[in-house]
Amino acid sequence: MSLEEQIASLLSEAGARLYDAELASEGGRKIYRVYIDRDGGADIELCAKASRLISPLIDLNPPFDGEYSLEVSSPGIERRLRTIEHFKGAIGEVVKLTLRDKTKIRGKLLEVGEGFARLETSDPIDLRLILKARVVYAAEFWRGNERSD
Repeated sequence: MSLEEQIASLLSEAGARLYDAELASEGGRKIYRVYIDRDGGADIELCAKASRLISPLIDLNPPFDGEYSLEVSSPGIERRLRTIEHFKGAIGEVVKLTLRDKTKIRGKLLEVGEGFARLETSDPIDLRLILKARVVYAAEFWRGNERSD
């Protein structure tokens, strides 16, 4: 069983699910980020509980050699979309896609099928052509509502 599968199993016991995990390096510091979610969203208490559950596991099975920090958080409102499950979970939301040719497309995600996504603003897009994808929160919220900062 992979480390991510083990983490997912621990999280399910806590009423949460693994959304994503990544290895990162910031300022010369190695970070193992684990993004969790649950119906209604992940709050700070759930993240703290998940961190306590996951920490002993990764101490025994480190994600990479050397020192690192564990960060557990919600994927956020403007969450990254990497897997087919991520895309399916974002149906009905406004997304921003960056294609491999650097084209940027923004619109409401209407449909996700085997190997494609369809936005209200485009023809079906082959998922293999998508370099980056993310949910865009502010697009719907601020449309027609001027901010007065």
